[in-house]
Amino acid sequence: MKFKSGILFLGVIGLNIALAGCSGPPTPSPANCSGRGLEVALSNFRGDEVARQAYMDKCDEINAGADK
Repeated sequence: MKFKSGILFLGVIGLNIALAGCSGPPTPSPANCSGRGLEVALSNFRGDEVARQAYMDKCDEINAGADK
């Protein structure tokens, strides 16, 4: 019985960790502004072109600063 309750406990902890990342739109960062991170981040802005453009503008600023 301890084994089953241990697995249940780990499942609950894992679910809490997974859901903690679903709190809102992503924040612009070097990881979220390139490659797969950008693709995933932009999928959160479906139907909100103004917010999407603001996010892209911030990513452009971050990427311009990284190039220096």
